[in-house]
Amino acid sequence: MCWQCDNPGRPQSEYLMMLRDGVADRGWLVQGVEGNGLYPPWAYTIGLSGFGLPELVVTGLPMRAAAELLNGMAGHSLHASPPEPGERIPLRGGPLIEVVPLAEPSVHLVFAVALFGAEIEALQLVHADECGRWPWSADFRDGQGGQPVLGVRHVR
Repeated sequence: MCWQCDNPGRPQSEYLMMLRDGVADRGWLVQGVEGNGLYPPWAYTIGLSGFGLPELVVTGLPMRAAAELLNGMAGHSLHASPPEPGERIPLRGGPLIEVVPLAEPSVHLVFAVALFGAEIEALQLVHADECGRWPWSADFRDGQGGQPVLGVRHVR
């Protein structure tokens, strides 16, 4: 469930304060968004903007896998550099990912925008399926889809 669903009647400003405190303590947080029948789950970072870096997004992964991917890439971004649009990154023990810039981060990263402003930038970590196919391929997950791409590919 979401915070607002679990706390009806409490102001969203209370949740934003919790997020702000979490970002201050840890540098960034991962915000998960549960899927429903029409839309798969997705998650994004909140806090990388405070370091002048793009926030990171992943769609179509279970929450635990999404959080592990985002936390790993966020940590790498802080200590090295953020991934570049069009870059393909093989993950140890995981799928190949391709980096796609979000067309409209302010539409998708509601709480990051609330804390850092509508001018934030974001990158989606698009993952190949178990057969190495991408969501822009008709045979991705044997034609079952499940990973919306929130921007336009930047072919290198």
